[in-house]
Amino acid sequence: MRNFFMRSQGGGVFAALLLVLLWAAALPLQAAEPPPGSSAAEQAQRQVERPLNNAPVWRAVRSGEAHLTTVRGPETAVLIQSEGNTWRQLRNGPITRYGGWLLILVPAAILLFWLVRGAMKLHGTPSGRTVKRFSGFERFVHWGTAISFVLLAVTGLAILFGKHVLLPVLGHGALGGVLTAGKLVHNYVGPLFGVFIVLMILTFVRDNFWQAVDGVWIRRAGGLFGGEHVPSGRFNFGEKTWFWIGVTLLGLIVVVSGLVMDFPNYGWERSDMQTANVVHAVAAIVLLALSFGHIYMGTVGMEGAYRAMRTGFVDETWAKEHHELWYQEAKSGKPGRS
Repeated sequence: MRNFFMRSQGGGVFAALLLVLLWAAALPLQAAEPPPGSSAAEQAQRQVERPLNNAPVWRAVRSGEAHLTTVRGPETAVLIQSEGNTWRQLRNGPITRYGGWLLILVPAAILLFWLVRGAMKLHGTPSGRTVKRFSGFERFVHWGTAISFVLLAVTGLAILFGKHVLLPVLGHGALGGVLTAGKLVHNYVGPLFGVFIVLMILTFVRDNFWQAVDGVWIRRAGGLFGGEHVPSGRFNFGEKTWFWIGVTLLGLIVVVSGLVMDFPNYGWERSDMQTANVVHAVAAIVLLALSFGHIYMGTVGMEGAYRAMRTGFVDETWAKEHHELWYQEAKSGKPGRS
């Protein structure tokens, strides 16, 4: 009886082990077959029906959602940012096209005006006596701002319009070298320009507040068309407008947006860099277009204007005809900064 029980017990253990082995052997077979309707099954079927067409995977990659990566940093888990195409089309489309036309039409209009109207000449004879208009520090700030601005303008135009204008002339190799050097100059001069912009604002802000006398200048358009004498303080309404809109507003926008692109390792995402690039390009183009008028009036557009910033002194006749109120204050011993 005991032998029978032992044989039965051994057979039961054997049968149990056999069932466990059979169940374990069946597991790989069950795992190897993905459940119907799963993404893996759909992808396998897609590869059979349409080889090399992996559209769902690329839709997931381009979705902007985070995936898996070993790289650390903002947005490193986002493989492809589709908004980059929108930025590229905006930069290479409207910004380049309309910005290019603006930078052609404004100088052309100024040139036409100069050919028709000519420079603003003095009505009286130069007296030979001079009055100090700008200090050495004021001229240093102005020329530092101007030189850095010109360097940024030239390199920025090459970066934005190089492939449209310079590529047919220089070819790919030479253009690549020019743009590489231009980018380095642009990146390093940009922060320096920011320093000079701040100095420019702090140095000249007290002389650029609008006053009642500016209304007369506006009504007579500064004598630009009629040639008549229009009194003003140290700076007229046109110069004050350039200071607030050009130097202060657009200048600071260009500087801040440029610094965002100069230092991408401060946690900016790609969308931040793209926005900064668009804002930087638009503000820089408008600033450059406005600067053409300022440069014209400070050089060939007005007799004696360039001498004021080059030497710091102007003839008394020039001072009386263009900035009479400032001249009266300067001659009376006041600061001459109205």
